[in-house]
Amino acid sequence: MSQASYPSTRLRRPRAHNWSRALHRETMLTPADLIWPLFVTEGRGVEEKIASLPGVSRWSVDGIVARAKEAVGLGIPCLALFPNTPADKRSKDGAEAYNSDNLMCRAIKAVRDACGNDIGILTDVALDPYTSHGQDGLLDPSGYVTNDDTVALLVDQAVTQAEAGADIVAPSDMMDGRVRAIRMALEMGGHHNVQIMSYAAKYASAFYGPFRDAVGSGGLLKGDKKSYQMDPANGDEAMREIALDIAEGADSVMVKPGLAYLDIIWRAKEAFHVPVFAYQVSGEYAMIEAGAAAGIGDRDALLMEKLVAFKRAGCSGVLTYHAPVAARLLGA
Repeated sequence: MSQASYPSTRLRRPRAHNWSRALHRETMLTPADLIWPLFVTEGRGVEEKIASLPGVSRWSVDGIVARAKEAVGLGIPCLALFPNTPADKRSKDGAEAYNSDNLMCRAIKAVRDACGNDIGILTDVALDPYTSHGQDGLLDPSGYVTNDDTVALLVDQAVTQAEAGADIVAPSDMMDGRVRAIRMALEMGGHHNVQIMSYAAKYASAFYGPFRDAVGSGGLLKGDKKSYQMDPANGDEAMREIALDIAEGADSVMVKPGLAYLDIIWRAKEAFHVPVFAYQVSGEYAMIEAGAAAGIGDRDALLMEKLVAFKRAGCSGVLTYHAPVAARLLGA
């Protein structure tokens, strides 16, 4: 590196005008970098506002279709769908997860029928939206979440979603070995082009509360998820998780949550050179909204600064509830 010195080098020089700042900008954010998470609920013409997620709603399938068309118009390339399964369809074994006529599958088919291949559909593979106990897998008599028996059901769930028309299945459960099992089942079922975006480094975070409200699992959860989600204190372990999932057939990996784990995003990108995505989770979203409402800063500026931070850290894209807002700002 050259030994620059003042006044020959004035680092403020390129910052003097807007055109120059744009010309020298190192990190670019576009609507094509955004994935929009949406919550699906039963009914028709239904919008249910989520109190802990201001500005976010659950939508019936027809509303999800309308949001999909909106996303296409904004240049957002992909939706991430999450169901709010009715209480009478939740069970200890989460069997509704692989019902081909469940809420998720109906939403997938409706979006595909309405939008064709103009938008990608990413689906969550985990049992917590379907279990009566709110955990991501099956429980043994002691209450411990079993691994291999859970994986068998996750495989059925992923194949069911692929058959409905999902483009990307995203296992968020953090069970060992599930990526390989899902990859093999997709190949055997002829779903060669269905991608796996693995929640490879998903932490046992305090930032998930509003999401659990949105999918209806928060009030059901007994205990915590620390036996399968990662300890927030660990970074090297995340690298091992990511390496395993890539070896098992993941096309891309995710770090969740995002902002408190920018170091993990950076390390993953530097180490593995694969597409890395961040999930700006519900608690992060809610903090921006609450902070702006409290007057700590401009909402739009706060959200855009955080999205750029994900890109700067190495993300190929970001799952964010602010996707439509950000896309409009970027298109302005």
